[in-house]
Amino acid sequence: MRPAAVPARPLSGLTALLGAASSVPSPGARVVRGAVTGVTIDSRQVRRGDLYVAMPGARAHGAEFARDALAAGAAAILTDGQGRDLAAATGLPVVVVDDPRAVLGEVAAWVYGRPAAGLTLIGVTGTSGKSTSSFLLEAGLRAAGHRTGLVGGVEIRAGDLCFPAVLTTPEATDLQGLFALMREQGVTAAAMEVSSHALALGRVDGLFYDVSIFTNLSQDHLDFHRDLDDYFAAKRRLFTPEFTRLGVVNADDAHGRELAALAKIPITTFSAEGAPEADWRAEQVRLGGDGSAFRVVGPGGVEADATVGLPGPFNVANTLGVLVALVEAGVPLQTAVHGVASFAGVPGRMERVPGSADVQVIVDYAHKPGAVESVLRSLRAVLDDSPGGRLVVVLGCGGDRDRGKRPLMGEAAARLADIAVFTSDNPRTEDPLAILAAMLDGALEVPPSERAHVVVQPDRAAAIDLAISGATPGDVVIVAGKGHEQGQYVGDEVIPFDDRDVAARAVERRARAALAGEGFPDV
Repeated sequence: MRPAAVPARPLSGLTALLGAASSVPSPGARVVRGAVTGVTIDSRQVRRGDLYVAMPGARAHGAEFARDALAAGAAAILTDGQGRDLAAATGLPVVVVDDPRAVLGEVAAWVYGRPAAGLTLIGVTGTSGKSTSSFLLEAGLRAAGHRTGLVGGVEIRAGDLCFPAVLTTPEATDLQGLFALMREQGVTAAAMEVSSHALALGRVDGLFYDVSIFTNLSQDHLDFHRDLDDYFAAKRRLFTPEFTRLGVVNADDAHGRELAALAKIPITTFSAEGAPEADWRAEQVRLGGDGSAFRVVGPGGVEADATVGLPGPFNVANTLGVLVALVEAGVPLQTAVHGVASFAGVPGRMERVPGSADVQVIVDYAHKPGAVESVLRSLRAVLDDSPGGRLVVVLGCGGDRDRGKRPLMGEAAARLADIAVFTSDNPRTEDPLAILAAMLDGALEVPPSERAHVVVQPDRAAAIDLAISGATPGDVVIVAGKGHEQGQYVGDEVIPFDDRDVAARAVERRARAALAGEGFPDV
């Protein structure tokens, strides 16, 4: 994800950028000579002319791979005092700073000539809704005549080019290279997910957003952040003059209201629940199984009718926040409304699995307590409009991640579903049964009279098949947790696995069984 050509940047400009914090350790050298045309922190990705940034890593210091970077064509090395000698031994020009991570964003932006500066850039942060909001934003920007880019955890786009995503927000070096590619592709506006990791680790340093959206905040990533306050503080960093011109904040969320009160930049608030104190509101909300419609009411009597082909009240909130952000970015409201109405959906986000006429099967990425609760409440509302069906959820929790989420997710599933099939998600290096035990602990917090029928099936494919084969007419089955992902992390391996494909095969088997008169086995 780099442009085909980048003008060479003189290394003297790098030392000027870094100021007195930089030095050249090579004996007898008075100035850093040469030029760079790219930047990377991965010695395996070095291209000829790159600045290789050698930082401390989880297992080794990047300077240990300085000779590999030299062999691949690196033009210079940026490192810290610990990596100084190994870097200097290559004979390449070396610049030393106290903390390369702290300057990485600014350095990457400088190398590529600050490529995002000419774009209309809208960021989205929050625990849930980032991907959906970024896709909706791109649709609205496209409707306004922009050539668009997209940066997020599902996929990455630069005009007509599309790439699979690895991180919700790429590393600073990759991110600036991507924006340089967007510039080369003629992109004029971009929508971008901004994760708490990216804000805490400086991945978005060197960027400035015209508008940033705050969707909501609930427990997540406490394997990385000290606690919920630390998690919120990372999110809040986006809403400072260093990063954003104007913030668009969900006033229905308690943390959103706190953010609006604390922010040092102009804030526009929105409420999907129609709170009269919000600047923008959703009124006359009509929820359906295939989407929602509502009246957008804004300051000064501005109004418009909006529709979105995504079910659930949380998607009303996502859509309203997107419409407000588009208007604040200069898109006419009617154009923004038209853009989001044309949007077909996000891969793996409330995505319907075709092939079943009497049962709805849905795949969603919900993998945190708040998201699980929102999705199940939304589907329960759909079922209430057509009594007789059951709500069935297939759910697991990831290994080597925030362990505090597991009982909370198990409790939400047991409280809100009729049938909860607990299974593996991405166990990684943990024992899947230990993860399931934590989920069961949460489920047991629900009184027996109110608790779903809970089934434990550690094999995810078997769990999905069990839920779908046992569904009866009118049921809604949601397979939650992995969404668009196409692999399952087990130990140190990634096993090919796509919930959508597995669910589709189960739907086909169920249909064949029905034609054969085998009936529907009970879950």
